[in-house]
Amino acid sequence: MQPDPGPIRVFVTGGTFDKEYDEIRGELAFGDTHLPEMLRLGRSALDLEVRTLMMVDSLRLTEEDRRTIARNCRAVPEDRIVITHGTDTMVETARVLAEEVPHRTIVLTGAMVPWAFGSSDGLFNLGSALSFAQVLPAGVWVAMNGRAFTWNRVRKNRTTGRFEEVEGTGGEAGG
Repeated sequence: MQPDPGPIRVFVTGGTFDKEYDEIRGELAFGDTHLPEMLRLGRSALDLEVRTLMMVDSLRLTEEDRRTIARNCRAVPEDRIVITHGTDTMVETARVLAEEVPHRTIVLTGAMVPWAFGSSDGLFNLGSALSFAQVLPAGVWVAMNGRAFTWNRVRKNRTTGRFEEVEGTGGEAGG
């Protein structure tokens, strides 16, 4: 049994994870994060500090938004961080984090289907990310579909709706 890794910081940034259907406008939009409900339903017993940084579709994230995420990762006392993020630009944010926050374990995760739709992969991905954050070494990781990938060896396959390993430098955990 491994020692308790201590508290984990969770940053919410938006993405499909937290989208809801806006019946009036007929489109997906953001309300409040679903993370507290997900943690309750998942019966999480972890020591977590949760903070919403932004509620943004990842296609609309700017470089300044990514730097804000990195700045927040540097500013917190926790060495282990999970970030909920949109899947479309997760790797771009991971690149900034790898450059600016190299000495912490940071795991990005998201969902292909919004939590509010009831058949989301978000709960499974969140649980996986929290587990990986406890055992992976320092570095930036993407946790999707039950696998953890180093940030520079993963891509979203838009045909299959899954994340997959690609050539690069680094490796994969849990795979």
